[in-house]
Amino acid sequence: MQSQTLPARVPWVDYAKGICILMVVMMHSTLGVEAAAGSKSWMHELVAFARPFRMPDFFLIAGLFLARRIDRDWPDYLDRKVFHFAYFYLLWLTIQFALKSPGIISEVGASGFLSEYGHAFLQPFGTLWFIYLLPIFFVVTKALRNVSPVAVWLVAAAFEVSHLHTGLTIVDEFASRFVYFYSGYVLAPQIFRLAEHVGQAPARAILALSAWGLFNGFCVKAGISDMPLMGLILGFAGVGAVVAVSVLLTKVSWGNALRYCGENSIVIYLAFTVPMAATRMVLLKLGWISDLGSVALLVTIAGLTGALVMYWIVRNTPLAFLFVRPGWAHLSAWQTGETKQLKTAP
Repeated sequence: MQSQTLPARVPWVDYAKGICILMVVMMHSTLGVEAAAGSKSWMHELVAFARPFRMPDFFLIAGLFLARRIDRDWPDYLDRKVFHFAYFYLLWLTIQFALKSPGIISEVGASGFLSEYGHAFLQPFGTLWFIYLLPIFFVVTKALRNVSPVAVWLVAAAFEVSHLHTGLTIVDEFASRFVYFYSGYVLAPQIFRLAEHVGQAPARAILALSAWGLFNGFCVKAGISDMPLMGLILGFAGVGAVVAVSVLLTKVSWGNALRYCGENSIVIYLAFTVPMAATRMVLLKLGWISDLGSVALLVTIAGLTGALVMYWIVRNTPLAFLFVRPGWAHLSAWQTGETKQLKTAP
């Protein structure tokens, strides 16, 4: 596949990223509130509905523009696709462990704390597993770029259908998610054509989305969404639905906030757990809101906006390194002694 066949960055992609990050924050917020309260809420149904396609869509979008860089030399590729994410994983792993250190140390002691921190370099910690796994996908895809795409896709799909469960996050998530990332890479032209068709026939797209929504909801409710092969079908069907919704959102003005979240999805992904956890603790402790669904919704909003507020506060200060990779963390700086900064690429 030639990189020049892909269009430039387009608005619907940012809307798709916004939908992805919204679904991820909503899941963690809702399940966290329910676990702390010991009861389910009406938000649980929304989380369950999105489960078949939430992470498939995130990974497919992550691979969508890979063709533009995959043929670059290894040093440049590793800097942009491995060191970039490794920097943020290490930084936010340390931040999250520091915030949780009192509780961890009280349970397992100082030596246990250090052991768990070290273990996080082999077994990704908490929500950061996505940041950990992406560089692996980038490296594997580049290593396989001269192998038949059909053969790679079939093997990747077989891994997803196998529902591999070893207990190792990287192994299990790689098996479950690589087919979507790789599809974003090899099927990018077809995905952009789908988006173009949606834009040309919005009424037909809305009708198709209605049918998809009923089908996806039925499969989730009937408990068959996790069955072998069915998960793969629902994953790709959901991806198509998110693409369609994203294209339709470009035609209205009230979706700009969602687009902004998509433009800064990596910022939100890195930081949302901090305001999310704080808001959950305060709301549940105060008990002013009895409806758990409303609490989960407020916690979701707090996770999204809180992360962005953190970014706005630090972006022009010495603390900008929280979201902007500093010059010394670039491979080129180590090689030539240059110092430069690059903004994170959401």
